[in-house]
Amino acid sequence: MINNVVLVGRLTKDVELRYTPQNQAVATFTLAVNRTYKNAQGEREADFINVVIWRQSAELLANWGKKGAQIGITGRIQTRNYENQQGQRVYVTEVVADNFQMLESRVQREGGGTGGGYAPTPPQPNTSNFGGNQPSQTQSSPATPDFGRDSDPFSGGTPMNLSDDDLPF
Repeated sequence: MINNVVLVGRLTKDVELRYTPQNQAVATFTLAVNRTYKNAQGEREADFINVVIWRQSAELLANWGKKGAQIGITGRIQTRNYENQQGQRVYVTEVVADNFQMLESRVQREGGGTGGGYAPTPPQPNTSNFGGNQPSQTQSSPATPDFGRDSDPFSGGTPMNLSDDDLPF
């Protein structure tokens, strides 16, 4: 069986950190993830996904994960149920994160990252397999590419001249 989740989104509020009676750290948060397609009004909608992360990763994320921060997570979907105070059975589906990665610095998120220089990110926990190749502080950051589905990466250029001799078939 496969139960694997990879999400990139923004925190809807600061991460909430609590401890179990066994002193295990557990953090909960909601991740706003944009949908691929636009609605009838041409706007992108988002899904708000409840996420739980445990132990040292929870403590690290609680320190760095503030409202609006863009993060990537890997984990799994889990369902659980409990009986509420009215005696009704309540079912909860959530993502249990194994790893996370902060995807932008606080300076970039708050709009202070203009000026062409690279704004260093805070120390990153080694809890992720999202890579980690951060540019050095001496490099200038290139213009942010547009990875949207509506962008045409070949527009603005000159047309290619291809003859039948250039094709491999």
